[in-house]
Amino acid sequence: MDVHTETKNTAAGSCRSTEGMYPDGRPYYSLNAWLTGCFGEKLYKLALDGGMTCPNRDGTLGTGGCIFCSEGGSGDFAEPVHASINDQIEAAKARVAKKMTGNRYIAYFQSYTNTYAPVSYLENLFTQAVMHPDIAVLSIATRPDCLPDDVIALLSRLNRIKPVWVELGLQTVHEESARFIRRGYPLSVFSLSVKKLKAAGITVIVHVILGLPGETKEMMLDTVRWVAAFRPSIDGVKLQLLNVLKNTKLGELYEKEPFPVLSMEEYISLLLCCIRLLPPDMVIHRLSGDGPKRLLIAPQWVANKKLFLNTFTKALRESGCRQGDWFVSTSS
Repeated sequence: MDVHTETKNTAAGSCRSTEGMYPDGRPYYSLNAWLTGCFGEKLYKLALDGGMTCPNRDGTLGTGGCIFCSEGGSGDFAEPVHASINDQIEAAKARVAKKMTGNRYIAYFQSYTNTYAPVSYLENLFTQAVMHPDIAVLSIATRPDCLPDDVIALLSRLNRIKPVWVELGLQTVHEESARFIRRGYPLSVFSLSVKKLKAAGITVIVHVILGLPGETKEMMLDTVRWVAAFRPSIDGVKLQLLNVLKNTKLGELYEKEPFPVLSMEEYISLLLCCIRLLPPDMVIHRLSGDGPKRLLIAPQWVANKKLFLNTFTKALRESGCRQGDWFVSTSS
């Protein structure tokens, strides 16, 4: 059955209560709330590896890669690339079996740049995932400069079978910061790709990094305001604190000359502002990050996820924060 026939209308305007709470009781539009409203159950992500690299790492762009990216290309928890997609799916299902409550999953291609290959290769790869009976959504992490028209056309065709999400790494709207982290493309390229994806009917999720060296709180909030103003073209956002990891250029810089990183209290205060700035119908896919502990250099407090979540929940409750409190629509 086409998954699209099973989804429901879950615009935030219709699912948020008059008290500003969403169906899961949170004052922000969490991914779990959206998934439950859309599919009737929580979907677990299965991290898969499509066997690709990145133009920012293979010498094509000549930058040497984003300075924060680990050797695993931000896909440190993905299944081994040598396995077939079906085998990767089954292995990943076994990994989450103990905490699984539903019956369907998100096939998440996270490692490196997952549209950096000929369209024939991508079609075979993604079709295997989409046609697996337990997969409800295909989610693809990639770069906006690696989305030629033929690839977008492929994603549009697959989206007619099952929902396709494309996750793009924005990180920051500030060009100086983008050059420092060696992002490798200007903001104009990102904006154009978002518009093309949305015109093709694809769900767009944007990744933002908070705490980049040299950025003030107001600069970080400017990035969030920019993302908020791009609604409805941007459907969801991932907010993540900068993690300094071993075996990265950023890690080398930090160990030579440590730069300030956000404390847990500073990060939570920043998150509350971000939530208020985002439009009420934009899904928040992430509020923290889960980098591998064995690679973590700083800040060390992120390794204690339980402490962070408890402290954040308490601050959220005490602040009276509601998503969209400070959002001002720029549409006519």
